[in-house]
Amino acid sequence: MVDSGTLFQLGSKGIFVALLAFVIVWSSKDPDKYRKLVWVTLFLTFDVIMFGAFTRLTDSGLGCPDWPGCYGHANPLQAMEHIRAAEALMPDGPVTVMKAWVEMIHRYLAMGIGVLIIAIVVISWRFWLQSGRSVHKFSPHFPVALLIFVCIQGAFGAWTVTMKLQPVIVTIHLLLGMTLLGMLAWVGARQKEHPPVAAAAYALRIPALIALILLSFQIALGGWVSTNYAALACSDFPLCHGAVIPQMDFENGFTLWRSLGMTADGEYLPFPALTAIHWTHRVFAFVMAGYIAWVCYKAYKIEGLQTIARGVLAALALQITIGIATVSLKWPLALAVAHNGCAALLVLLLVMLNYKARIPGAAGTNRGPDQLDTRLSAAPNDNA
Repeated sequence: MVDSGTLFQLGSKGIFVALLAFVIVWSSKDPDKYRKLVWVTLFLTFDVIMFGAFTRLTDSGLGCPDWPGCYGHANPLQAMEHIRAAEALMPDGPVTVMKAWVEMIHRYLAMGIGVLIIAIVVISWRFWLQSGRSVHKFSPHFPVALLIFVCIQGAFGAWTVTMKLQPVIVTIHLLLGMTLLGMLAWVGARQKEHPPVAAAAYALRIPALIALILLSFQIALGGWVSTNYAALACSDFPLCHGAVIPQMDFENGFTLWRSLGMTADGEYLPFPALTAIHWTHRVFAFVMAGYIAWVCYKAYKIEGLQTIARGVLAALALQITIGIATVSLKWPLALAVAHNGCAALLVLLLVMLNYKARIPGAAGTNRGPDQLDTRLSAAPNDNA
């Protein structure tokens, strides 16, 4: 049980992280401090996703096996007696001094994001009311949704620890983090006036949304690979165990509600189940990449979407390269973390593509592409 003093110390660390971000915002020369705050929060969220991958891949998720503190304390220094005792029993186990610090730093950074989102909500409401509820970028509805979402994310962070890294909980925790990043990107995109894009972008709205959904599904599969420690289940490429379709156990591999490394019946997870997990992630990557590349090809032909289309294609090519190198080089930590970071970058870029594809729709309510052409023909063209 965590006492009030420990909770106060933990909260103060989250506030300290947020204060560092506030210093960056208020010392910036950008006159729009609210916009700067949103983008600094987004940047910190991206960093936390990367650090979360590092936490997971270094097996530090149970470095402090309770929550929100570490053996009931606010930091590993205060819990050193417990950590040393656990480390003495299992030197290579989940609890070590290094792993405890990795886990707690991840929590401190996550708490900082929570504080920053609370600040975004308060500031957006204040500016929204001061503007007579007329300034679109200060609408508090998205910030409030962010606050609700970050609370849900925090709950799954707690369950990740208390349920001993149950794969489905950890995977949902990853997906929620990526979704929070995407929501922040959408709020960030609302902070400035974007130049109009060609009316043909109206037809790209659904394909761009499908591309984002496919990416989300692929990230879920990647999280399932990572949380089940199935990264090296196929150690060759492009084949898997020298076969196009190796021996696989999909039933046990994709049973969602089960303990880490175990089947639903409590037996050890067979290796063919790990193979099925890895193989599915690898095969679906080609489906996702092909579709996103097609969407980028269509976007590149639309005035105003060329830059974002190039960015998505470049990130996609980098992600595929990192994925292949990660398998070929036997899953080095730096590449594995970079693979996770590049997935987050793809989320950001596809959210921006979706936002830009909806600019004509927002400018011309209830108008089709032909009507939008008339409205936008007088607007200056810009590829930004």
